[in-house]
Amino acid sequence: MIRRFLLLLAGLSALGASPAAAFWEYGHQTVGAIALSQVQPRTRAAIAGLLRQQKILETPTCPMRTIEEASVWPDCIKTLGDRFSYAYSWHFQDFDVCKPFDFKANCANGNCASAQIARAQRMLADRKLPARDRLMALAFLVHFVGDIHQPLHAADAHDDAGGNGTKASYGAIGGRTNLHAIWDGLLADRAISTPPGGPAGLLSGTTVEERKTLAQGSIEDWMHQSWEVAKDVVYPSAVGDVCALPPGTKASGKLDEAKIQTLIPVMRAQVLKGGLRLARMLDEALDGDHPEVAHPPRAKAG
Repeated sequence: MIRRFLLLLAGLSALGASPAAAFWEYGHQTVGAIALSQVQPRTRAAIAGLLRQQKILETPTCPMRTIEEASVWPDCIKTLGDRFSYAYSWHFQDFDVCKPFDFKANCANGNCASAQIARAQRMLADRKLPARDRLMALAFLVHFVGDIHQPLHAADAHDDAGGNGTKASYGAIGGRTNLHAIWDGLLADRAISTPPGGPAGLLSGTTVEERKTLAQGSIEDWMHQSWEVAKDVVYPSAVGDVCALPPGTKASGKLDEAKIQTLIPVMRAQVLKGGLRLARMLDEALDGDHPEVAHPPRAKAG
């Protein structure tokens, strides 16, 4: 885990980016905006009511006045040091693409993305909890659902820390970044802004029935799908058959414009699915028609 953090810092430093960024701002904000556009009116009202109380968080440098700000709050609070350091490992849950998918792996004591998504939804749904706890749960839910739809928050290869340890060139950025940073921001920003861009643009190519279908499944299903994208698309597009490399090999790769064009629809689909699935989870917690949150089972430690 420490190695993953150091690699992430190194990759972001090379780009001049803040270590607070993961799936970068545009990706998270778009997932949040899509979700807010799709939720039921009572859910939207409940979210607005919680956000109006954001000052009780006492994080003035990390405000939460809108769903977009809530979506990046869990990254912003990384700058606040020890106060929220317990949440670092909640942003990812890497499954090795060179081994069979094992959902029970890599979640010691519930400190992983899947367990914390389930926990955040339960807390958001619990009207007996203090508003501060439910506000934090809202932000964590919005953020972590976004995170797991960035494939390299759900996968790695040869212990490369979700692609942070795999150097890769991206267009004109030659050798100064890594595979994780490309999918976190460089490719995500390009994909979301490709016309028709933004939340409305991503939604425009789908019907109501298609959106309902995309929102189905469980947290395990969604992470399995992201892992498959990493295994079948992310690594092959950059480094070829990464699993054929000897363990300990430091892989490197290149994404030219032709490859980037093939990856844009993949990234757009991931962001869209993240927003639609988040909307479903928010409705389950807040719209009043669900007597209990049945979607995620309570995570077991270990």
